[in-house]
Amino acid sequence: MIEIMKKNNVTKLALVAAVLVLMIFSMTVLSKAASDPKNHEKTLEVLDEKKADVLKLTASTAAASTAIAAIPGDSTTPMANKLADLISYFTIILMAIFLEKYLVTLTGYAAFFILIPAACILFAAGICLNRTFLKALAAKTAVFGLVIFMIIPISMKVSAMIEETYDLTMEATVKEAQDITDEINDNTDSEGNVIDKFVSKLKDGVSGLMKKGENLLNHFIEVIAMMMVTSCFIPIVVSLFMLWFVRVLFGVQINVPKELPHSFKKTNK
Repeated sequence: MIEIMKKNNVTKLALVAAVLVLMIFSMTVLSKAASDPKNHEKTLEVLDEKKADVLKLTASTAAASTAIAAIPGDSTTPMANKLADLISYFTIILMAIFLEKYLVTLTGYAAFFILIPAACILFAAGICLNRTFLKALAAKTAVFGLVIFMIIPISMKVSAMIEETYDLTMEATVKEAQDITDEINDNTDSEGNVIDKFVSKLKDGVSGLMKKGENLLNHFIEVIAMMMVTSCFIPIVVSLFMLWFVRVLFGVQINVPKELPHSFKKTNK
């Protein structure tokens, strides 16, 4: 019996030592690797490309809005204002991209320098105190750390599949905005006023230009919807899905019956 207890103690000490070594390795090696931007070059490059696309679309929107507003008369003013309002949506998308860019390294640091070491400490305490709930809590903490570290890469892969379909749409929208802007600017005098001859040459006059502006506005809205989905909603959906997965993996629900069994009632009478 004494020999068995000694073997159990040796096994516990060995497990605790292994867990502490894993904790030190996570804090000194894994955390540095996970938070080093050099190890996330592909992800950061994709985010930089997204940022460049948003800035290009923002500039095209502002230029097209300014050009359309220069057309004589008030009929084009609402269209120009609607295009200008789209800039706020591009700003939101840009903020989401910057947040993802910073979270790529911050989640790695949080996972391997804080959460995984905390899980190791809880697991070691569970071994020493022989407490199952501490071991279970350690497993949940470790899995949660890995989940938040994987959220951005997984959401980026899902977003890439959607963005491949709409790359041509975005490029066509930028070109369409540039064409309208160049067409108006080329027929503007030194004082910034659109030449009347240019308006008279347009097919259907100002109404024809309004039709072009409406098509451009619709294309911009379509691009914004796509970018909002890929940059804002997909990371949220991936986060909720992975947290749900963790809950299903570790969550245990105990259903308490609303009515007591008849046998139990009889014994209490």
